[in-house]
Amino acid sequence: MKLSIVAALLLTSSLTAAAAQPKSADEILDLVRQSYAGQNQKLQGELRDDATGRTEPLDLTMGGQNILFQFTNPPPETIRLDLTTTPATLYQLRKGSSRKVPASQLGSNVRGMDFNYEDLSLRFLYWPRPQLMGEGRVSGQKCWIVRVINPGREGPYYAVDIWVHQASGGAAKMAAYDRSSKIIKRYEVTKIQKVNGINALKELRVETLDPTSAKVIGRTYMKMNNPAKP
Repeated sequence: MKLSIVAALLLTSSLTAAAAQPKSADEILDLVRQSYAGQNQKLQGELRDDATGRTEPLDLTMGGQNILFQFTNPPPETIRLDLTTTPATLYQLRKGSSRKVPASQLGSNVRGMDFNYEDLSLRFLYWPRPQLMGEGRVSGQKCWIVRVINPGREGPYYAVDIWVHQASGGAAKMAAYDRSSKIIKRYEVTKIQKVNGINALKELRVETLDPTSAKVIGRTYMKMNNPAKP
């Protein structure tokens, strides 16, 4: 299993435990970053708001060192994550015009769901001086826990904790905090499926929390369909 923020949760790494035994937080995050460059997958699914039941159809494409999130409901929108840059660069395509997503938009919700543009950007995987906080388990699987701190003031998150599976090198769970160290977002892969022999996302749960009470105030699911048989 692996868990992004959203993009980091999309497809599990093809790395094996024998192939990767990192010794530092930097090496662990490098495993997560490496897992995207070699992916070649296309999945269809939807975002669903848990409170209202509203859905947004989604085509997810990973290949050529790009991740594409394509939304077909009016107004159509494509969000492209370019993995060839350091850090990765997020672009938005609307009405035939492409632009880099500005820092002022990172905290804005995508399609009115609990995902925001920061969640799709993978910026946190490049934040300097990550810290290895120890080990934990997600769904019974051993994970490293890595904490990253935002070096600037752009975006809605001050810190992100990432649970990385020791067996696969993929992220399985994440928690994001504001500048008062209050949890405001939580992600977890709840279901996986096999796509071309690789564990891939089946269902991802994203929750927005009230920083004062830590109560869940919004919940969105990303659900991907079973891949079509050849």
